[in-house]
Amino acid sequence: MSRAADQLSELALSLGADAVGWAAATVPAAAVGEYQSWLDAGRHAGMTYLERQLPVRADPAQRLPGVGSVLVLGVSHAFGPPLVPPGGVRAGRVARYAWTPDYHDQLQPVLSRLEQEAAALGVRARGYVDHGPVMERLFAAGAGLGWRGRSGMTINTGLGAFVTLAVVLTDLPAAESGAAHPDRCGRCLRCVSACPTGAIGPDRAIDARRCVSYLTIEHRGPVPRDLRRGVGDWLFGCDVCSEVCPWTVKAGPLARLLRPDPQLAHPDLSRFFGVSEREFERQWAGTAFLRPRRKGMARNALTVLGNTRAPQGWPLLLDGAQDPAWEVREAAAWALGQWGEVARVRPLLNDPHQTVREGAAAVLGET
Repeated sequence: MSRAADQLSELALSLGADAVGWAAATVPAAAVGEYQSWLDAGRHAGMTYLERQLPVRADPAQRLPGVGSVLVLGVSHAFGPPLVPPGGVRAGRVARYAWTPDYHDQLQPVLSRLEQEAAALGVRARGYVDHGPVMERLFAAGAGLGWRGRSGMTINTGLGAFVTLAVVLTDLPAAESGAAHPDRCGRCLRCVSACPTGAIGPDRAIDARRCVSYLTIEHRGPVPRDLRRGVGDWLFGCDVCSEVCPWTVKAGPLARLLRPDPQLAHPDLSRFFGVSEREFERQWAGTAFLRPRRKGMARNALTVLGNTRAPQGWPLLLDGAQDPAWEVREAAAWALGQWGEVARVRPLLNDPHQTVREGAAAVLGET
């Protein structure tokens, strides 16, 4: 490894990365073919941008001409459980990575500092925190940071599966290929059997159409009715496959760069109702909750309340039935049905939106 590479690695560790490594900036044809097959099977669900990005993902030189090596950073988001704040409607779980303000914003200064240091060393560099079309997990494996677990996640023996990846493309000569990290999953199938919606395939790839993380974050419109019970109490994202991994359990809480915020780990569900989209964006600026938008978070809250029947959430079911967003009213009809409040569902048979009317009719037909 060159002196410049050593200096960049040391800087990354000093800035808070928990693990670093270098990989050659090449994407094997087999990896591209596997990705294409995943897309062809429709397992990317509504994330059509992944189709458009494949040519760039397959060729990192389109992002940095002359790219040779990639510096990969692993940052732990294995937090210990924060205290539940008092007051409000605190029901449902949030994926750990969203317990902290948007990690993209927190890690971007680290990447900018690495880019500056690279420039001072005469190295061209460009950093990404999964907001660009880069195959981070492929490079993480090539850099020896871990292996692709049965859940599809990168797993590190020291950090477990709660690892946020960032990469810095550089024009340093291609790093020498070392031995691939041994697959430490063995015969363990805990992540597969624990997945509440059966989203993990035998090929270590996720079917987003069934994944709770996709359904609560990226999916637009109603959550498919046959999967709502599987969503359980997950308000935003899902950590099940990573939580049950023995390597995660062994690693324990060890995050040091990122810090959890109790108001994000245990948000007050009532804050998703009775506010405009603009006010919602103001309240939750700089957090991952902006991705599904207000109506997505309100929909998720009602799905959680329908599954858990948390008594403090009852007023939100009534608010949801009157919400200006039809997606929220449809979710409220389902949640009311789960509570056995069919009389509250009947008015929604006359809702101006057809999907809400159909949802209400389905609820009444099930009782």
